Amino acid sequence: MFAETLKKVCDNVDGGLGAIVMGLDGIAVETYTRQADRVDINTVAMEFSFILSQVRKASDTLKIGAFEELTVKAERLVLCARMLSPQYFLAVALAPEGNFGKCRYLMRLATPALTAQL
Repeated sequence: MFAETLKKVCDNVDGGLGAIVMGLDGIAVETYTRQADRVDINTVAMEFSFILSQVRKASDTLKIGAFEELTVKAERLVLCARMLSPQYFLAVALAPEGNFGKCRYLMRLATPALTAQL
């Protein structure tokens, strides 16, 4: 079911390249790649997993509430990440012209189904 949900999120957003559920330890639970020639979603998510863990720790230290999501916009890629639990996150890679607002919306809708499977 992870794969089906990842495919649904990625395929229904303009510019979707790939999606992944990963632990903050950098170990992938499931991946879906729509355009493997444009992005290695495993490597991208693994590199950003450390940053996500640091942001989570900072939000805990500052007592500002649970860390929910982070979007990184680079010249050739947009990465949207949403926490599913304290240890797991969903990330979707988009082309720079992709619709990251819709991506965030679809990720929010997919969160309960993905969380139930963890």
